[in-house]
Amino acid sequence: VWGGGGRVRAEAGVMEAVELRVGFVGAGRMAGGMARGLLRAGKVPASSILASAPSDKNLDAWRESGCRTTHCNLEVLQESTLVFLATKPHVLPGVLQEIRPAVGPHHVVVSLVAGVTLQTLQRLLPAGTKVLRLMPNLPCVVQAGAMVFARGSGAGDEEAALLKTLLSSCGLCEEVPESHINIHTGLSGSGVAYVYLFAEALAEGAVKMGMPGGLASRIAAQTLLGAAKMMLETGEHPAKLRGDVCTPGGTTIHALHQLEKGALRATVMNAVEAATNRACEMAED
Repeated sequence: VWGGGGRVRAEAGVMEAVELRVGFVGAGRMAGGMARGLLRAGKVPASSILASAPSDKNLDAWRESGCRTTHCNLEVLQESTLVFLATKPHVLPGVLQEIRPAVGPHHVVVSLVAGVTLQTLQRLLPAGTKVLRLMPNLPCVVQAGAMVFARGSGAGDEEAALLKTLLSSCGLCEEVPESHINIHTGLSGSGVAYVYLFAEALAEGAVKMGMPGGLASRIAAQTLLGAAKMMLETGEHPAKLRGDVCTPGGTTIHALHQLEKGALRATVMNAVEAATNRACEMAED
């Protein structure tokens, strides 16, 4: 039932080979990052991706990648089976009203829109629509994203497996209860910015001590990448890995004492809490 286009293999036994046509309603930075992740991983050919936006401002980059573009949201529904909704939150209700007549049982609709619940999506789409809610983050652009998704009542194991298989090309992808989505926003969606701030501070510390800025930034970035990779590949608790770096009376424990005096851990926990609470408030607006 899947239209012609890219071939994506889902987990064995769930879906053998499916031919997929992917549509994006909304063509901003996050949608573009996800599309680039799919293209870079070779999961979907550019000719099987169609994106819509009201003006050409964002669509030029899609065309340069070989994707098809349109100004008509309905065309995306007519041409695609897997449809990502990537509009601004205040625009989404109008868009759903517009596309509703074109949504059929063969569609899988995935919303990337912050603050819009599955309950709202299901109310504004035809009864029984296979709808899922996905929260990505910006490193999807370089296939190192962290994404979580929750499924609506019409979406089954097959749709969840398809989404997980497809998006594994963009980074870590986990299915969660919907209540975890706002926490993910505070931890990972906004968390990317906390890490950039920390990387900037690391590099500036080295600049203060006499290292050139470009070199300091590259080493800071590689330090973060290596530390994250060790966490993922060893499965160890970060406290254990941190302890492994500390030798008695050494450089690291002296530095960590300064971070503790600056209440780094409490401040970061407060930041995650503040961003999560703001995500919840936005959902209620």
